[in-house]
Amino acid sequence: MNIITTRFFKKNSRHFVSVCLIIFASCSDQEPVGSPDAQVTTEQTVYEWKMITSWPKNLPALGTSPEYFADIVETMSNGRMKIRVYGANELVGGLEVFDAVSQGVAEIGHSGAYYWQGKIPGTPFFSSIPFGLTSYEQDAWLRYGGGNELWKELYAPFNLIPARGGNSGVQMFGWFNKEINSLEDLQGLKMRIPSLGGEVFRRAGGVPVTMQVSEVFTALQTGALDATEFVSPYNDLAAGYHTVADYYYYPGWHEPGSTLEAIFNKERFEALPEDLQAILITGTEMMNQLLLDELTAKNNEALRVLVEDHGVQLRRLPDDVLIELRTISDEVVEEMAQADEATAEVYASWKTFKEGVMNYNSIAEEAFIEARKLSSN
Repeated sequence: MNIITTRFFKKNSRHFVSVCLIIFASCSDQEPVGSPDAQVTTEQTVYEWKMITSWPKNLPALGTSPEYFADIVETMSNGRMKIRVYGANELVGGLEVFDAVSQGVAEIGHSGAYYWQGKIPGTPFFSSIPFGLTSYEQDAWLRYGGGNELWKELYAPFNLIPARGGNSGVQMFGWFNKEINSLEDLQGLKMRIPSLGGEVFRRAGGVPVTMQVSEVFTALQTGALDATEFVSPYNDLAAGYHTVADYYYYPGWHEPGSTLEAIFNKERFEALPEDLQAILITGTEMMNQLLLDELTAKNNEALRVLVEDHGVQLRRLPDDVLIELRTISDEVVEEMAQADEATAEVYASWKTFKEGVMNYNSIAEEAFIEARKLSSN
C-alpha cells in the first residue's frame, strides 16, 4: 500500500481510490466492486460515524486532514462508511477527545497523544519527545520498531485503538512578545506549551500553560499569555499569531516530529466488517503522509509571507539556552520513564531505536545536509 500511495496518489486521487477498491475486494471473500457477479443491494449496511478533533475545523493541514480522511474513507467504502467531522468545541472540547471516543460519544478522534499524559504517563512517546525523533524516525519506530504494539497495549484498557494520523515535522519554538537572549529571559514567562516541553519550560523558569488551540489567540491578545508554541509557519500564519506577537523563535526543540493520532472506539471498530476496518486504517495511513507532505510543501512560502509581508522578527534561540534546555529535557524524560512499568517498557524501546537511528543518520541525513550546505557555498 505504501508503494501505491507514493506513486499514484499525488498524481491522481481517483486512480488511487480505484486501485485501493480492487485490492480490498481481491483480499476479501466478496466479488470485486464492479464485477458482473457483484450483488449490490439496498440492504447493504451504511455506517454513519462521528469524528471529533482537537483543532479548529478549517485550520490548514491539522483541521482539513480529518475532512480528507472522511472523504477518502467514504469513497473507498463505496458509501458504506460516512464520517461527519467536528472541530474543537463543536461536539466536545478539544482536550476532551480521548474520553469522548472512549465512552462512545464519537467513534473516531483526531488529536495528540501527549494531551493524555495525566491518564497514561507514557503517551508523549507516541507524539513527540523534546530533542527526540524526527518525523520519519518517529514513523519508523512506530511502524517497525515496536511502537505501534506498545501504543495499542496502553490504549486497550480505555476501549481505544490508536493509529498514526499525521506528523508536523520539526516545529517552530513559537511566538514571543519579547526577545530571548538568555535563560533569564524565560523567567516567569507565561507560555502555552503542553506535555514534556511544558515541564522542561517550567524547570527552566517559565510558566507553562495547557490550553486548547481555539483559545490561544485571544489569550495572547489580552496578555493572559506572553508566548505560545503551535506548529509551524503554515498553521501559524492561518492562526494570525503574527498580529499579536512580534518574535518568532526556532528550532522547535520541544516537538521535533510530532505524531498526531487517530483514535477509534475499540468496541465499535471491532464490530465492523473486516474490509471496513482495513479501509479506516488505510485512511489513517494516507492522512498521516498527507499532513506531513502539506506542511513540508507550504511552510517555506508561509514563512516568507510572515517575514517579508508582515515584518515578523525571525530569531534563533541562543546556543547556551538550547544546551540548558537539552540538559533539562534529558532529566525530565528519564524521570518520566520511571513512572510505571509500562512507561519504562516504552522508554526502553524508544531509546534503543533512537540510539540506532541517530548512529546511522550521522552518516546519512546529517552528513548529506552538511554536504549540501558546503556545495552551495
